[in-house]
Amino acid sequence: MLAGLWRVWLRVRFLLFQRRRFNRLALEWVDGRPLLILPEVFNPTLFLTSEFMVRSFNERLIPPGAAVLDMGTGSGIGAIFAAQWAGTVLAVDINEAAVRCARINALLNGVEEQVTVRQGDLFAPAAGQQFDVILFNPPYFRGEPRSALDQAFRATDVAARFAAGLDGHLRSGGWALALLSSMGDEKGFLGQLAARGFAAAAAAQRRLPSETITLYQVTRFGRGE
Repeated sequence: MLAGLWRVWLRVRFLLFQRRRFNRLALEWVDGRPLLILPEVFNPTLFLTSEFMVRSFNERLIPPGAAVLDMGTGSGIGAIFAAQWAGTVLAVDINEAAVRCARINALLNGVEEQVTVRQGDLFAPAAGQQFDVILFNPPYFRGEPRSALDQAFRATDVAARFAAGLDGHLRSGGWALALLSSMGDEKGFLGQLAARGFAAAAAAQRRLPSETITLYQVTRFGRGE
C-alpha cells in the first residue's frame, strides 16, 4: 500500500515539477558540481539512484590513483565524482548524445585531463584494458529500448553480458561497484555475477518507500573484504 502511494506521488511530482527537465537541455548541480544535461541523455537528478551512488564514493571504494571504468556514464556524473580519487577514468556509453554530454561535463568540472570518454557498448570501448574499479549503474528493466534515452532504463541481456566480460577487465584485487534497485531484476543480475565466479556485498544501501537501492561491491570469489 505504502509503496503504491509513493509511486503515485513520484509520478505526480514528476508531472508537476520535473517534466520540463526530462529529455531537455538543463543545467543541474550535484554537491556543488555543475552538470549540463543534453536532450536524449539520462538526467541523474530526477531520480535518486545516481546521486546516491556518487555520494557513496570514498577513498576505500575508489582507491587513490586507481584506474576506473565508468560504464554507461550518461551525463558523466560517475566519472566526475570518481575523479576526486582516481588516477584515470575511462567513461563509456552507447548513446552518442551521452558521450558528448560527458565530455562537456568533464570540461565544466576541470577533470578533462583524467577523464577520457568513448562511445560503445559495454566493454567494447575498453578492449584490451584492465581496471582497478569498474562502475556500473545498469538499466533496471528488461525489454527493448524505444529510444537512445530509453537505453538508460531498459535492456535485454545486459546483466549476462556484463558478467561475462567483467573478469577480463578487472585487475587482480580489483572490483566493480554496481548500483541495483529492488524495483528491477536485482536477483537476476546478482545471479549472473555469481554464475561467473563473483561475490557481491552491499557497500551502501538506502531504503525508500517504493524500493531499496544498493551499491554492491563485486569481487571475485575469495577476494572480498
